Amino acid sequence: MRNYNIRNLQELEARKHELKVEYTLKQDDLKRDTKAYFKQFTLGALIKKYATPSNLFKADEKLNISSTAMSLILPMIMNKTIFRGSGFITKALVGLASGKVGKSLDAEHLSAIFNSVKGWFSKKSEKKQKKFVDYGIPPDSETY
Repeated sequence: MRNYNIRNLQELEARKHELKVEYTLKQDDLKRDTKAYFKQFTLGALIKKYATPSNLFKADEKLNISSTAMSLILPMIMNKTIFRGSGFITKALVGLASGKVGKSLDAEHLSAIFNSVKGWFSKKSEKKQKKFVDYGIPPDSETY
């Protein structure tokens, strides 16, 4: 325990107020640090960190991990979602076509697609914010 040298009621009230202020400041700091810590593990932050073209997807010029994965995954996704009730020939043609498209997609294309989709949503949120109108009056003038 801390030893406080308090002599009267006013000093006790002042010390109580100081401790409440210190408590709320530490609480706000802890909340801000916790939010910053968890923000680095969001989906957007992880994609921004690991989905760079030079970071993970190309081991060398011949081996392109992202295009290989997309050529395998894209036909399955297309046949399970869009072409669910179609016949065998249609699914085979879709599989061949989407496999070729998947091979042409590399990390640069995937990150560009992700950034454009992200841009659609961020533009909508920017429009909602009101912009500050500057009338040319400095803040320290008498008319402000």
